[in-house]
Amino acid sequence: MPVLPGAEPFTHNGSEDIGVLLCHGFTSTPQSMRAWGEHLAAEGFTVRCPLLPGHGTRWPDLNRTSWRDWYTAAEAELAELRGRCRSVFVFGQSMGGTLTLRLAEQHPDIAGIVLVNPSVTTLRRGARLLPLLSRVWPAIGGIPGDIAQPGGFELAYQRLPLRAMASLQEFWGLVRADLGRVHQPLLLFRSAVDHIVEPVNSALVLDGVASSDLAEVVLADSFHVATLDHDAPAIFSGSAEFLQRIHSELAEEVV
Repeated sequence: MPVLPGAEPFTHNGSEDIGVLLCHGFTSTPQSMRAWGEHLAAEGFTVRCPLLPGHGTRWPDLNRTSWRDWYTAAEAELAELRGRCRSVFVFGQSMGGTLTLRLAEQHPDIAGIVLVNPSVTTLRRGARLLPLLSRVWPAIGGIPGDIAQPGGFELAYQRLPLRAMASLQEFWGLVRADLGRVHQPLLLFRSAVDHIVEPVNSALVLDGVASSDLAEVVLADSFHVATLDHDAPAIFSGSAEFLQRIHSELAEEVV
């Protein structure tokens, strides 16, 4: 299927010192990360933001994929960046945060990670029934565009594909079980009001990782898709400062 206008991947070749992989959320597209990527590109960094399999076309396509497809695509982009840049960072929002955590668990050479409202569980009633429900109903109504800023728009599916959602739920369990393997410097942005991902998600991540360089920033004026919301500039500048600091510290260690 053709890719929806605006959902295309984002790529910028900049510094060979620092590369950043951006991972978008479930049912979303690189559109939600493009402004972030453009900010990082303007700072001179090399940036990759792939369109994950099943996204950016039609919602039934997402039901034909699983977390393994999304992870494989992200890992391939990571491998390309690792071959190009000295220090590679991974940034992710929502399910993109899930992917970011798994990449950090599996690839300890990642220099650092930044998470925006990462998802690793849900407290919603009926979640336990999701594997069964997904065999009966292909999708239910989604909640795209959880943005506080008036006129904010997220290019995402209006439906929530249940088979893909059941796969994401399986993925959460794997990521939670291995959080202790995450030792990289970690910067986590969490919206004070989020209608998609409950606060327990960030708490589980912060309590579970083994990172000694760990910080949480609460976003007072944004909802779930914070990269398109009032606090986006704080995310962009804060993440750029974070990766510059970590890269400098790593360079000093080499010397």
